[in-house]
Amino acid sequence: MRLSPVQKIKNISSEDFLNTYLKPAKPVILKDFVDPESPAFKKWNYEYFKQIAGENKVNIYGSEIESLDRVASKPIGQSTFSKYLDLITSTPTEHRLFLFNLLSIKPELKNDIHYNDVTEGKIIKWLPFMFFGGEGSITRNHVDIDMSHVFISQFQGIKRIWLFPWEQSDLMYKLPYNFHSITNIKEPDYQEFPGLKYLNGYEAVIKPGETLYIPSGWWHYIQYETEGYSVSIRALPSSLSEKWRGFKNLLLIRHFDNLMRNIFKEKWFHFKVRKAKRKANRAIKRQKNFQI
Repeated sequence: MRLSPVQKIKNISSEDFLNTYLKPAKPVILKDFVDPESPAFKKWNYEYFKQIAGENKVNIYGSEIESLDRVASKPIGQSTFSKYLDLITSTPTEHRLFLFNLLSIKPELKNDIHYNDVTEGKIIKWLPFMFFGGEGSITRNHVDIDMSHVFISQFQGIKRIWLFPWEQSDLMYKLPYNFHSITNIKEPDYQEFPGLKYLNGYEAVIKPGETLYIPSGWWHYIQYETEGYSVSIRALPSSLSEKWRGFKNLLLIRHFDNLMRNIFKEKWFHFKVRKAKRKANRAIKRQKNFQI
């Protein structure tokens, strides 16, 4: 597996961003996608969050390495938002929040973020998501089901994100009819999953004030170098094929997989693993032929 650093830029025009990065699907770190004068950089901190939403109940999620063989990981516990913030600021922990969007609970917080929109209005500003995690927590390697472009802006702490294009899905051992890999790419088992040796991707390290652009359909493996939180917004897929794939994923593939899991239980999962390995073996052969 090879990783190249993601370039960091600032003061790019919309035309240059669209032509150099969005249209050719090339990741980049934008140092000024969020206006540095945004109120969020002055107002937001853990004490403030505890004051405005500390009593809200949150589901706590653990390491996703243990759930690589499942469609979604299950929460390992519940606490108040305030206690969770106390936890991640007091000790390294794999605990993170998932499906708890502070920006939906307190929608007025959206007004604290001002964007320098280089997409010419393609971003969906009214639908941001907020993510919290402790030092050492990860989000398993996955693609977003709707195939949108994603802009992850860091506000507290440091994230390390590995990125791989959609075309490498077979080498990634993508679980058929799902949207994550069955492999642990942080500690790869090349004997069982030899396709991982042929991966070519990118590594992005984002710090407060920086935004990572993830092109539509790209794989991303998110690691919390420190505790922290980020906000992501989306832009609809660019091409008709990407839009169709996102539509199909949301309305057809996901429901088909749920039906088959309910009927065939573990047999369905084992069938998908065998299929992922067969597709990876074919992809390895193509790689070898290409290198000859």
